[in-house]
Amino acid sequence: MRRDVFQAIADPTRRAIIDMLAGQSLNLNAVAENFEISRPAISKHIKILTECGLVVVKQRGRERYCEANLASLREVSKWVKQYKVFWTRKLDALEQYLAEDKSSSSKRNTAKQVS
Repeated sequence: MRRDVFQAIADPTRRAIIDMLAGQSLNLNAVAENFEISRPAISKHIKILTECGLVVVKQRGRERYCEANLASLREVSKWVKQYKVFWTRKLDALEQYLAEDKSSSSKRNTAKQVS
Protein backbone atom coordinates (compact mmCIF):
# COMPACT_ATOMS: atom_id res chain seq x y z
CA MET A 1 0.00 0.00 0.00
CA ARG A 2 1.39 3.38 -1.02
CA ARG A 3 1.20 5.87 1.82
CA ASP A 4 1.60 9.60 1.60
CA VAL A 5 2.58 12.38 3.97
CA PHE A 6 -1.05 13.35 4.54
CA GLN A 7 -1.86 9.89 5.89
CA ALA A 8 1.13 10.10 8.19
CA ILE A 9 0.19 13.41 9.76
CA ALA A 10 -3.49 12.48 10.05
CA ASP A 11 -2.78 10.52 13.23
CA PRO A 12 -2.09 12.47 16.45
CA THR A 13 0.42 9.89 17.71
CA ARG A 14 2.44 10.15 14.51
CA ARG A 15 2.35 13.95 14.71
CA ALA A 16 3.65 13.73 18.28
CA ILE A 17 6.43 11.40 17.16
CA ILE A 18 7.42 13.84 14.40
CA ASP A 19 7.47 16.68 16.95
CA MET A 20 9.73 14.67 19.24
CA LEU A 21 12.11 13.67 16.48
CA ALA A 22 12.27 17.17 15.02
CA GLY A 23 14.42 18.21 17.96
CA GLN A 24 16.60 15.14 18.36
CA SER A 25 17.41 11.65 17.17
CA LEU A 26 15.95 8.99 19.49
CA ASN A 27 16.08 5.23 19.66
CA LEU A 28 12.83 3.29 19.41
CA ASN A 29 12.64 2.63 23.15
CA ALA A 30 13.03 6.34 23.94
CA VAL A 31 10.21 7.14 21.53
CA ALA A 32 7.98 4.43 23.02
CA GLU A 33 8.57 5.67 26.58
CA ASN A 34 6.70 8.88 25.75
CA PHE A 35 3.43 7.12 24.92
CA GLU A 36 0.94 4.95 26.75
CA ILE A 37 0.72 2.45 23.92
CA SER A 38 2.71 -0.70 23.28
CA ARG A 39 6.17 -0.79 21.74
CA PRO A 40 4.83 -2.77 18.73
CA ALA A 41 2.22 -0.04 18.16
CA ILE A 42 4.97 2.60 18.19
CA SER A 43 6.95 0.46 15.74
CA LYS A 44 3.96 0.43 13.38
CA HIS A 45 3.70 4.21 13.58
CA ILE A 46 7.44 4.52 12.90
CA LYS A 47 7.05 2.16 9.92
CA ILE A 48 4.32 4.34 8.43
CA LEU A 49 6.38 7.48 9.01
CA THR A 50 9.36 5.78 7.35
CA GLU A 51 7.27 4.70 4.35
CA CYS A 52 6.14 8.30 3.92
CA GLY A 53 9.68 9.61 4.16
CA LEU A 54 9.08 11.60 7.34
CA VAL A 55 11.37 9.46 9.48
CA VAL A 56 14.68 7.81 8.71
CA VAL A 57 15.77 4.86 10.86
CA LYS A 58 19.52 4.32 11.19
CA GLN A 59 21.28 1.41 12.85
CA ARG A 60 23.93 2.43 15.41
CA GLY A 61 25.44 -0.62 16.99
CA ARG A 62 22.57 -2.64 18.40
CA GLU A 63 20.21 0.32 18.55
CA ARG A 64 17.93 1.71 15.86
CA TYR A 65 17.69 5.50 15.93
CA CYS A 66 14.92 7.53 14.38
CA GLU A 67 15.49 10.92 12.82
CA ALA A 68 12.94 13.31 11.37
CA ASN A 69 13.11 14.18 7.68
CA LEU A 70 11.05 17.35 7.70
CA ALA A 71 11.75 18.10 4.05
CA SER A 72 8.93 15.68 3.27
CA LEU A 73 6.50 18.15 4.84
CA ARG A 74 7.01 20.54 1.91
CA GLU A 75 4.18 18.77 0.10
CA VAL A 76 1.85 19.56 3.01
CA SER A 77 3.11 23.12 3.23
CA LYS A 78 2.48 23.66 -0.48
CA TRP A 79 -1.05 22.26 -0.20
CA VAL A 80 -1.86 24.37 2.87
CA LYS A 81 -0.43 27.49 1.21
CA GLN A 82 -2.94 27.38 -1.64
CA TYR A 83 -5.80 27.26 0.85
CA LYS A 84 -4.26 30.00 2.95
CA VAL A 85 -4.43 32.30 -0.08
CA PHE A 86 -8.02 31.23 -0.73
CA TRP A 87 -9.18 31.79 2.86
CA THR A 88 -7.27 35.06 3.21
CA ARG A 89 -9.17 36.42 0.21
CA LYS A 90 -12.49 35.17 1.57
CA LEU A 91 -11.88 36.63 5.02
CA ASP A 92 -10.73 39.94 3.56
CA ALA A 93 -13.94 40.09 1.51
CA LEU A 94 -15.99 39.26 4.61
CA GLU A 95 -14.22 41.99 6.59
CA GLN A 96 -14.96 44.51 3.82
CA TYR A 97 -18.60 43.42 3.65
CA LEU A 98 -19.04 43.73 7.41
CA ALA A 99 -17.39 47.17 7.42
CA GLU A 100 -19.70 48.35 4.62
CA ASP A 101 -22.73 46.82 6.34
CA LYS A 102 -21.84 48.50 9.63
CA SER A 103 -21.34 51.82 7.87
CA SER A 104 -24.68 51.64 6.04
CA SER A 105 -26.41 50.46 9.21
CA SER A 106 -25.10 53.40 11.23
CA LYS A 107 -26.18 55.80 8.44
CA ARG A 108 -29.71 54.33 8.57
CA ASN A 109 -29.82 54.69 12.35
CA THR A 110 -28.61 58.30 12.14
CA ALA A 111 -31.26 59.09 9.52
CA LYS A 112 -34.00 57.60 11.74
CA GLN A 113 -32.87 59.66 14.72
CA VAL A 114 -32.89 62.89 12.68
CA SER A 115 -36.43 62.30 11.37
